[in-house]
Amino acid sequence: MTYHQLTEPERYLISQLRKAGRGVAEIAGILGRHRSTIYRECRRNATQHIARGLTVYCPSKAQQQRNGRSRRSRRGPHHDAVQYARVEELLEQQWSAEQIASTLHKQGEFRISFQTIYRHVRRDWRAGGKLYVQLRRRYKRRKRHYGPERRGRMQGKRMIDERPVEVESRQVQGHWEIDTVWGASWEKPCIVTLVERASGYLLIGKLPNRTTKALNRRTIGLMQRTGAPFLTITSDNGTEFHGYPHIEAVTGTVVYFARPHHPWERGTNENTNGLIRQYLPKGKSMANLTQKQCDAIAHKLNTRPRKRYGYETPLQKLFGY
Repeated sequence: MTYHQLTEPERYLISQLRKAGRGVAEIAGILGRHRSTIYRECRRNATQHIARGLTVYCPSKAQQQRNGRSRRSRRGPHHDAVQYARVEELLEQQWSAEQIASTLHKQGEFRISFQTIYRHVRRDWRAGGKLYVQLRRRYKRRKRHYGPERRGRMQGKRMIDERPVEVESRQVQGHWEIDTVWGASWEKPCIVTLVERASGYLLIGKLPNRTTKALNRRTIGLMQRTGAPFLTITSDNGTEFHGYPHIEAVTGTVVYFARPHHPWERGTNENTNGLIRQYLPKGKSMANLTQKQCDAIAHKLNTRPRKRYGYETPLQKLFGY
């Protein structure tokens, strides 16, 4: 049986289940993994919490440790000189790295990835070699993982790992996700969307620009007029949300932040934004969009039956009518 390494979403789920008090065997059953895999993961990738003096499992730290081991394992050549000579022979025939990798595997000679071929070319170049001139197009390496978050950083944010476990079940109303959506990327006007996780109920607010002041004013207004419960809000790491302490102070709602480049952690919001694009296509100006039009779009989506709710509408799910 082929072994597949744990993915980032699986590590996040492990963390949530551990917080809920689930045992290793139970977590393994939920993920469809062997219990030894979960045990090794929790033991190998746990980190020391200096302030508490405890060993804890943090999914983001666990993923970082896994990525580091993966990078270190690729530092040296994993193929012998004869195999690389065969690769160089095909490079001289002006074959692409993908053509070489696929053909060698198909002919049963040996397996090598096109990324490994590019790494071999790069090592040769650093050593003063000329293999790179055989490439049909000059290859510019792109990172296969995200670097540090470069948008405005803010200390002290509550991360999604700290969010109550009940949020994941979608059984309790009052847990929301928030995002901003652009129309034409060169214009300042945009919208803010708030989606309730248990019902899919949507609020849309028009913003003159994507600043903390404009976002806070509109968000608080939407929350106060709706009459729906607001217990938590989960946001991405955009700088427009860095005024969240004001929202918390005025409304009593607790704000959490998803990890950078993890859109699936706000999947309800991402999917709903896709539905909004039916009415506000990407690239279309929002300069003349009014709040009344935003309310009308939200009403259409809130009164549309959803298959996942047994064809009830978000309005019915949240308010019962």
